[in-house]
Amino acid sequence: MPSLKEIKTRIASVQSTRKITSAMKMVASSKLHHAQTAIQNMLPYENLLEHILKSFLVSMPDAAEGDLTQERKEIKSVALVVYSSNSSLCGGYNNNVIRMMQQAIDGYKAQGINDITIYPIGRKVAEKVKKLGFTPAGDFVALADKPNAADCRTIAEELISKYSKHEYDKVELIYHHFKSAGSQVLTRRDYLPLDLSTEAIGSDNDRDLSSNLATAKAQEYLRKNGRGAQRQEAEAKPLNDDFIVEPDLKTVLSSLVPKALDLMVYTALLDSNASEHAARMVAMQAATDNADELLKELNLQFNKSRQAAITSELLDIEGGSANN
Repeated sequence: MPSLKEIKTRIASVQSTRKITSAMKMVASSKLHHAQTAIQNMLPYENLLEHILKSFLVSMPDAAEGDLTQERKEIKSVALVVYSSNSSLCGGYNNNVIRMMQQAIDGYKAQGINDITIYPIGRKVAEKVKKLGFTPAGDFVALADKPNAADCRTIAEELISKYSKHEYDKVELIYHHFKSAGSQVLTRRDYLPLDLSTEAIGSDNDRDLSSNLATAKAQEYLRKNGRGAQRQEAEAKPLNDDFIVEPDLKTVLSSLVPKALDLMVYTALLDSNASEHAARMVAMQAATDNADELLKELNLQFNKSRQAAITSELLDIEGGSANN
């Protein structure tokens, strides 16, 4: 049985660790709020671009035909854009991304496709890529902490250019799609060729940015009180679809499609960034709760040991006085 001094030392250690996890949880909560704000600021542009694309495609579906939307009959080379974080202590967030990347690589190798290029956005996935023997397509470590639309546009332009030159036959994105503070969905989706079917446009716009509460009870409370309905009602109403297109629809779409591809890279980065902070907030909350439980057990053990020591001393005193 540990001594009182050992228990007291362990209590102090757990209390110190609890302060750290509690502080990290609050920092992650603050960063999550900023990440949600960034997504919220991006949504009007995303919604309007999707609305215009859908309106054009409904009126003239054949206008979307082009090299960026046509599947290649034979796939010889593949590019993967994989999003992770630069730091750890966020639960299984990074491990899940790396596992899905490994599954994608193994799947392509099983098909006889060995020309695989990886764009690792985040230090954790970049380190794994080097361990696997791949040469990263660039250094995007800073982008994981500070999402930047201009840098995402550069990546998108490079992918579009190499796909058009048949250096890549297929491009995929692997990231966590942010649905809410309590739900992040690991996603693997095709980037090129681009799916411009009207059913696909807007299918991922299901985020709940109304709260950063990650517990199940908090999410259930928001659902019962109609927070999601209020958010939907606050969204902008569809615009008049009676567009005047100059010079012609195909020319306009040839400009809009690259913009949609730029936005996909940036949106995935924002989703990944928000998911990282949400996962870290949940992990640190769980660690803090575990510390609280451990402190209760240690305090109970300390009190029992102290009471046993006091009782033992009283019995010794009583026995000594009786002998005298």
